[in-house]
Amino acid sequence: MTVTITAFDWVPPFAQGLVRDLRLRWALEEVGQPYAVRYLPLGAHKSPEHRALHPFGQVPTYEEDGFVLFESGAIVLHIAERHAGLLPGDPDTQARAIQWMFAALNTIEWPIWERTVAAVIEGEKPWRDERLPGIEKHVRERLGELSDQLGDSDWLDGAFSAGDLMMVSVLRILRGALISEFPILTAYVARGESRPAFRRALDGQMAGFTGNPPPGWQ
Repeated sequence: MTVTITAFDWVPPFAQGLVRDLRLRWALEEVGQPYAVRYLPLGAHKSPEHRALHPFGQVPTYEEDGFVLFESGAIVLHIAERHAGLLPGDPDTQARAIQWMFAALNTIEWPIWERTVAAVIEGEKPWRDERLPGIEKHVRERLGELSDQLGDSDWLDGAFSAGDLMMVSVLRILRGALISEFPILTAYVARGESRPAFRRALDGQMAGFTGNPPPGWQ
């Protein structure tokens, strides 16, 4: 069984360590599954060849002996279902772990991504100062609710699971902004980042940024 994922060979500094192939790398490292990485120059993800794997022209993708998947959440779930270590054996507990994967990708990631767009990607737009406070209020509400749910537990529902992997991955998008107001979540992210599998995944992603910026990049 050969697993190959796709990743960029260069991204802007603000995105390094956050590109979503990291989620796949982390899952594969947690379950001990070897994998290869096919690197794409920024821009090549929109090519017809790559769109044959990912119709929306994004990364990551996952290939395994002719089987192809896109979307990081679907791929992490596939890995967790195929290998022991990321989903509990009990069906009810397993369902709750998957529930937290969906919560990370829908309830939590959406307002965080809105903030990233407003504060970083489109940070010079004239509407930024008017819009950002409302977005950050929404992010704080969600972070507060998540913090209350986590309480004094190490992980979201018993042992570390794919739900925690996705949630920590999403919270890292903030790079500490706003999270510092929630000590429980700060410690939660730190626990995830201290896992050996995460460190291997992050080191692998960072080592892969050996390409050059596309022409015209400022």
